[in-house]
Amino acid sequence: MVSDGRIGSLRVTISVALALIFAIVQLPDAIEPARPELLLLLVIYWSLSAPRLAGLTFAWLCGLAVDLLAGPILGQHAIAFLLVAFLTHKFQLRMRIFPIWHQTLTVFMLLALYEFLVFWIDGIIGPAITSWMRWLPVFTSALLWPVLVAVLDTLNRRRR
Repeated sequence: MVSDGRIGSLRVTISVALALIFAIVQLPDAIEPARPELLLLLVIYWSLSAPRLAGLTFAWLCGLAVDLLAGPILGQHAIAFLLVAFLTHKFQLRMRIFPIWHQTLTVFMLLALYEFLVFWIDGIIGPAITSWMRWLPVFTSALLWPVLVAVLDTLNRRRR
């Protein structure tokens, strides 16, 4: 992971904007259920790499953006993003020194917690989707984590 001093807020903003665009782009029906949670992965990544720039307010605003784009109720994703970011910040120093496979497992657990919270809130407000396909984004997002870290770390090292 790259230190906080090299990362500008413009990079964080651009990556979040691209993730939001990815969230609204229509995918083919066959792969739509497996759409990775790219914005949540970026919240985790930036919470690890730039905790001063990407704090809890940043996570809440990203979750609120997801709520505005696709959420059935306002605040559902925001609270889930906030909890994931809180746990990421709490264990940030430990997670930064983990090998990539260990980080991937930790991110998998954070993604599963996020999906469980969204599932729980869905169950409170109405009938929740109980299909196993609901959990596919957790797996695809976890598989995407090492690639995302490699790409963003490389970009952050190159540009100062």
